[in-house]
Amino acid sequence: MSQAALAISLFFHILATVVWIGGLLLITFLVIPQVNNALEGEAALHQILLRIRGRFAQVSNLALVVLIVTGLLQMTADPNYDGLLRLDNPWSRVLLLKHLLIAVMALLGLALQLSVAPALERVSLLLQHGKDGHSEWRRLRRKERRLSLIIALLALLILATSAWLVSI
Repeated sequence: MSQAALAISLFFHILATVVWIGGLLLITFLVIPQVNNALEGEAALHQILLRIRGRFAQVSNLALVVLIVTGLLQMTADPNYDGLLRLDNPWSRVLLLKHLLIAVMALLGLALQLSVAPALERVSLLLQHGKDGHSEWRRLRRKERRLSLIIALLALLILATSAWLVSI
């Protein structure tokens, strides 16, 4: 791969990392807690959280696709890369760890998007129409927060393994 192509790939990889992990950390630790505090008990809370969740899912899924494509390009261009599942050097083993962390993070994100978020949406609609569902909504929000915190921790571990890879 040419230096220019590598630089472009790295730019988009870093941009996608900022969008995915930066957005995740920002939403998890700043936006959602502040929205919850400001709108606790308000009907608008459910709709705002639904919109934030849906929009971030779109953006983060696109960023994940960009990360996978650019990451594969960079991996195969790296002189430490010996081939698929060849773990002959420390770089390859750390890269495998990073890929495992990414896979776990992506699976938890899918669980959040395909299971918890739709359930929250259903309960939110019930609440917006004056039906009972507060206890279920609180239970699902706790589950969402737990998963989000685990995903955020995995994101930080992925950044740490990225730094480790560069130092090898």
